[in-house]
Amino acid sequence: SLGPLYKIHGLPNISPLVSSVEETPEPIPTTVKGTIPTWIHGSLLRNGPGKFKFGNQHYNHWFDGMALMHRFQIEDGQVTYRSRFLRSDSYKQNSERNRIIVSEFGTLALPDPCKNFFQRFLSRFEIKPTDNASVNFVKYKGDYYVSTETNYIHRVDPDTLESKQKVDWSKFIAVNGATAHPHFDPDGTAYNMGNSYRNKGAFYNIIRVPPERDGPEDNLEGAKILCSIAPRDKSKPSYYHSFGMSENYVVFIEQPIKMDLFKIVTGRLTGKSLNEDLHNFTYCNFQILIFPVPLSFSQMYNTMSRPLPRRFVLPLNISSETPLEQNLNTRPDSTATAVCRTKNQVFCTFEDLHGEDLKDYGGLEFPHINYARYNTKPYKYYYGCGFRHLVGDSLIKMDLESKKFKVWRQPDLYPSEPVFILSPNAEKEDDGVILSVIITPVKDKSTFLLVLDAKTFEELGRAEVPVNIPYGFHGVFNSSA
Repeated sequence: SLGPLYKIHGLPNISPLVSSVEETPEPIPTTVKGTIPTWIHGSLLRNGPGKFKFGNQHYNHWFDGMALMHRFQIEDGQVTYRSRFLRSDSYKQNSERNRIIVSEFGTLALPDPCKNFFQRFLSRFEIKPTDNASVNFVKYKGDYYVSTETNYIHRVDPDTLESKQKVDWSKFIAVNGATAHPHFDPDGTAYNMGNSYRNKGAFYNIIRVPPERDGPEDNLEGAKILCSIAPRDKSKPSYYHSFGMSENYVVFIEQPIKMDLFKIVTGRLTGKSLNEDLHNFTYCNFQILIFPVPLSFSQMYNTMSRPLPRRFVLPLNISSETPLEQNLNTRPDSTATAVCRTKNQVFCTFEDLHGEDLKDYGGLEFPHINYARYNTKPYKYYYGCGFRHLVGDSLIKMDLESKKFKVWRQPDLYPSEPVFILSPNAEKEDDGVILSVIITPVKDKSTFLLVLDAKTFEELGRAEVPVNIPYGFHGVFNSSA
């Protein structure tokens, strides 16, 4: 229950933001206040949980809710809204039985009471990953999919939000899942990472999906694993949510949070969900792994850790001639260090790209950049949500050179991940707008789509939606221009 947390920390009650809602399958108009630029043509597609109960059974965790897809269509300064639940197998099975049939991150489904004792006991050994793809919209070969971190993604119609096809990564390449945050070349080539679990233990895999389609039913055909990376402990791989990409390299951070696979699997026997088994995650120092990948960019992509912007400078040419105990970072504008301790180890320290005042806003999450022009290249600005609560309660534009930032924040309003839209004939990096969906727990049906000038961070307009929308995860802008 979230109630005790609010009492202990004095936080506002945001439970209405994670409550079940009805879908809105047909487009409805919104009320526009202010001005929405007429050059914006396309739709903001967002994904996140939207149904937290079946029958008298409730999910235990925010992440478990059934995927609800949203579409804000923007044309000629006007906005319409529609939403649909993803017709995943999890959603359909739960709906048909009016109970939770498929286990999720924080909720372990109870054995079917219609089965006999022996069948119920054996069901605890069945490990079926959910296909409740509630995390993000991703694009492969020109088609839109909704994704989570299991091996299942769903192809959807970006206009109607209808579910079209369930796709299993493992039918095309030997992985047991992939992240919901791929990277892209300008030609549409997609890169992703996913784990595989083999007889010799776990491996991290770098995946490439070509942009070409061989036919209307083609989805992940031609996908290949570019390389496999062994964890330091193959029985305890690292959990990761995303990765970085530079001009010539994929940058993977083996995070200090580790999954004890044996304890997680056997946790089902004691009736524990993955969330309840988080104490079986162990912690250690992290390592940064860099692997060459044939890309077509010309500059360096500066990755950031969360929740504060930081930068590591990584030396790439380490040999037996490299001096020990000496800072290898010679960039005059950087205070990060990289010291070769042994022939197989470089110890790196980061530099902060922020001032102390950013901490007053809870740091930054849901970071976005001008991706179309600056992915893998040096950039000055990025946008994110300040987190002084369990969800974002402000929008922030960060200047990584001056370490100054601009803030949009209003009482009792909670913004979604900001999405940057480049303006026509843009000359500067921040020539464009920011889109964010704003929700509130204190007033019914008071959601609106916010449009900010990305340069000044001032509000241009908003489109008020007469429905409730739960707090979601990620999304993309699908341009129709």
